[in-house]
Formats: sequence, C-alpha cells, structure tokens
Amino acid sequence: MRIGSGSNELAVWLARFTQEELQQFGITGTLLQLETPAQEPLKPVQEALLHGAIDLAVFEMTALPTRQPDGLVITAVGRRTDPADLLLIRPDAFDATRVFKLREQATVGISTTIRQAQLNFYRPDVLPCAAPEEISSQLKQLHQGKYDALILAAARLQWLQPDIEGLETLVLNPREFVPAPAQGVPAWVTHRDDLPTRRALKQIHQPDVSAVTNVERKVLQLLGHAYQDALGVFVERDKAGNFHACAAAVLEGHLKQVRLSQSTSFGLAEKIVETLQHD
Repeated sequence: MRIGSGSNELAVWLARFTQEELQQFGITGTLLQLETPAQEPLKPVQEALLHGAIDLAVFEMTALPTRQPDGLVITAVGRRTDPADLLLIRPDAFDATRVFKLREQATVGISTTIRQAQLNFYRPDVLPCAAPEEISSQLKQLHQGKYDALILAAARLQWLQPDIEGLETLVLNPREFVPAPAQGVPAWVTHRDDLPTRRALKQIHQPDVSAVTNVERKVLQLLGHAYQDALGVFVERDKAGNFHACAAAVLEGHLKQVRLSQSTSFGLAEKIVETLQHD
C-alpha cells in the first residue's frame, strides 16, 4: 500500500505511524515522500491521490478542509492523542504566582488567532509574537530567547518528541483554553472509488473519535473556512453517551465562548454556532 507523505517533519512522522498501524493487520506500507510547498502543502498529496500515484495519505485532521476535493474522502480517523494545547516556558520567564505561570508582560510565540485571543483573555498583559509552523523552528526560536514562552499542540509534542529539556511545561485545560477542531487526531484520506484501500483502513478507524470530531468540524464548516485559525472546538462524550462541547471563536474582533451539553450530537454543531453568533 503506497502511503503519500508531505515533506515536513509532522507529515513524515504520521506516514511512519501509518506504516506501524497497518502492520498490525498484516498490511505492508511503502512511504512515498512528496515535495509540498509551505503555501499549499495539501495540493501535491491530493493530486497524487486523484491520479492514482498513491493509495492513501495521512494528516492531522486540523490540516484538512471540511470538504474534500471531488473524488477524495476521509476514510478513517485514528485514536485521539492529548487534544490540549501546551505552554512551554523559559525558566527566566516562569512565575508560579501568576496565571499560566508567566511573568508580567511575557512574550509568547503563537501560531493562531484563537490561541492569541484566549491567552489575552486570561492575561491581557502578555505580548503575542508570530511563531512559524514547524515545531523545530518554534523551539529553536524559544531556546534562542526570541520569546519567553510558546503555545503548541500537546499531540504534536508527543508525536515528534523534540528536546524540551530545561523548559517548564503547563498543560492548558481544553475545556477552558479550547483547542482547534479535531486537534490531536490523525485522519486518512483515499480516493472515493478505491474500495480495497477503504476497506483496509476501516480496521484502524475509531468510530468514537469520529463521533466527536464530526461535531467539531461541522462547527468550522458552518462558520466557514476563514475561521480555521480563529476557532476552537472541543467535544467529549461521557460514559452515558452524552455530548459536552466547549467552543471559542473570534467573531468581529471579539472572543466569544460557549459550553453546551445534550444527549445526542444531532444539531449540536448548529446550536454552538447560533450561540456563538448571537450571545
């Protein structure tokens, strides 16, 4: 089975992870690494799938549009790694007496609008700095002192295992500091008509994860792709089957937050969007 991979560090890790997952079911995966420009990292992989050059591709679900190009489908989603965001803090900026344990007027590397809005909601004195997408580049700048702290996805840190020795680590509760929709979830994309590959991937599909990420991504779909960096949604399902949702969005320059619970997922995404837009 030919596994298409982008050229960045996360894409390569996810492709190798896919190999290991498939091996559990006796399926051999061959990695085919594609050159993916920073501006359009999905396009070369999608074209390779559409033209039959690869059989499947894997992404962190946060990177995927809510509607796939005609001919492609999300066939399976994997187990969810920690959905939370993490705050990594340089020792000289650590202050245990303050919210988020950051010294006054600390500078923080941030890569999305929703992270910046939520950080400044709790700590308006903190100064955000633009951070690059690659974790290795973010950590290099943090160690060099370009900023005092850095916010990044816990899942990516757990997947890539970079060196964070000497840094203080604070887990940001996803019910309060809401992460991106489907953060920490790997997703496998195939050609719609490739039924053998789709059947094979069903063996690693996690329906319980899909049940909550469907709601999270539906919120983004309803608001529109323009909100991809300005929206956080986290949905959990308890042992009784009830759904509990936390959402935060930057709408018209203001941070809006909502918490909702109901017994089914039906209409939950629509209710989240309505509450965000009108409360």
